[in-house]
Amino acid sequence: MDRAVEIAKEAIAGGADWIEIGTPLIKSEGMDAIRTMRKAFPDRTILADMKTVDTGAIEVEMAAKAGADVVIVLGSADDSTLLDALRSSHKYGVRLMADLISAPDPVKRVIELEALGVDYVNVHIGIDQQMMGRNPIALLREISQRVNVQLAVAGGLDANSAVQAVKAGAKVVIVGGNITHSDNVTEAARKIRQSVDSPDAVEICSVSTVDQEIREILTEVSTSNISDAMHRKGAMKGIHPLVRGKMVGTAVTVQTFPGDWAKPVEAIDIAKEGDVIVIYNENKDVACWGGLATWSALNKGIAGLVIEGAVRDIDEVETLGLPIYTSNTVPNAGDPKGFGEINAEITCGGQTVKPGDYIVGDESGVVVIPSERAYELARRAKEVYKTEKRLFDEIKRGGTLSEIMNLKKWEKR
Repeated sequence: MDRAVEIAKEAIAGGADWIEIGTPLIKSEGMDAIRTMRKAFPDRTILADMKTVDTGAIEVEMAAKAGADVVIVLGSADDSTLLDALRSSHKYGVRLMADLISAPDPVKRVIELEALGVDYVNVHIGIDQQMMGRNPIALLREISQRVNVQLAVAGGLDANSAVQAVKAGAKVVIVGGNITHSDNVTEAARKIRQSVDSPDAVEICSVSTVDQEIREILTEVSTSNISDAMHRKGAMKGIHPLVRGKMVGTAVTVQTFPGDWAKPVEAIDIAKEGDVIVIYNENKDVACWGGLATWSALNKGIAGLVIEGAVRDIDEVETLGLPIYTSNTVPNAGDPKGFGEINAEITCGGQTVKPGDYIVGDESGVVVIPSERAYELARRAKEVYKTEKRLFDEIKRGGTLSEIMNLKKWEKR
């Protein structure tokens, strides 16, 4: 709770008008979360995200008596719940916001919510939906043309998308992680404030392709961030950096036999610029890769190499600088017999690797990201990265990790 108050202070310093108390904080601290924020910020609008789906009157009363000015109920709740919540909001002098998160037909529902008389409707794309690439702007544009009720918007907004939200008709812009997870909350809030106040002065950035966005995010985050986002999965075992350097790319896979370097070398011709060649060679005592292959890979723009097996010509490959991750180094090579397969599903470092999976390597090792979940997991890794940056900032101020995360409170008893 102390961390939440500190983050709120920093956000207000950057220009935030309202303080939203999110559902996870309310669930962990109860109505004391609202009381604490009310006491700390008596002149600010306090928004309590109760996500009420039943017992509307009771939960609105609880939030109102604790000090909330605006209370969120789920827009998908039954009309009886919403009407009861509205009666309670009028009785206790608070405003009611209906949240469209996960509503099956949000456009139809917002028309109904306006007719019921709610004060605001929040066009909201949830965190899990954001990880899959959804954002609220297109839906907001459609809804703003159909109703006159005041619209709020939430869901992964930053300075760029906040501009789009204002232009699409939002009266309230709710920003969570891009402020609260920042290592400079005040500056992050200030950028959002400037975007909201002067939308015409902000140049909207062009949108990258999905692959470009995935690569940009994976270049920014660490393999540790990615492993956390994958719930400690995806990391190769026994594979270590030989030639150090960040490596991000899509996999071209090679299955070959002990010391047979034909297929690893042929894979260079098949791979495209930005690909990572991933090799399972079965034997760590005979090299299937060396200096000449590294030169060839550099000529093709290959992003890096991962091999469960051996590499030789170490002085040469270190000088060339292509990121290489391997399980062993030896001086002797095998022969180009041509056995094996290229672009088949393989196992490397204990991880299943399919052609097109995203491969990321850094000082900590190598992780494999299934291509079908790459966008989601990249976004989740970015959230882990932002959270860690915030924690680093708080530790720099003199706290310890245990104190900041209040570990003793959350230990299993």
